[in-house]
Amino acid sequence: MKGKNMYAIVSTGGKQYKVATDDVITVEKIEGEAGSKVELEVIFLNDGKKIVTDPAKLAKAKVTAEILEQFKGEKQLVYKFHKRKRYHRLKGHRQQLTKLKITKVQATSRAKKTTKVEEPEAPVAE
Repeated sequence: MKGKNMYAIVSTGGKQYKVATDDVITVEKIEGEAGSKVELEVIFLNDGKKIVTDPAKLAKAKVTAEILEQFKGEKQLVYKFHKRKRYHRLKGHRQQLTKLKITKVQATSRAKKTTKVEEPEAPVAE
């Protein structure tokens, strides 16, 4: 079901992102080395013809991404101040982030179907 306008909405780090194949997104830190592959949770899928929101069908959908780099974001300053009390506090924070490249948006995971092979029962020793 590859479509020209195929996209998915994925959830990671408590946020949602609209992604398509070959997109590069910055998300909150995901454990892993640069070059490793990760799968993201799909919560919405549009293949250009139909929209999929059914959780049973979305469980089969896959969005695969490759970690490009791990880095820290811009410094955010937190300044606390109480007037007339000589109270000043300045604190900085840099969020750890991950840059991802979306490699594949797939409507269904095409796992090979395996046929169930029955093993013959072992003879019972008397």
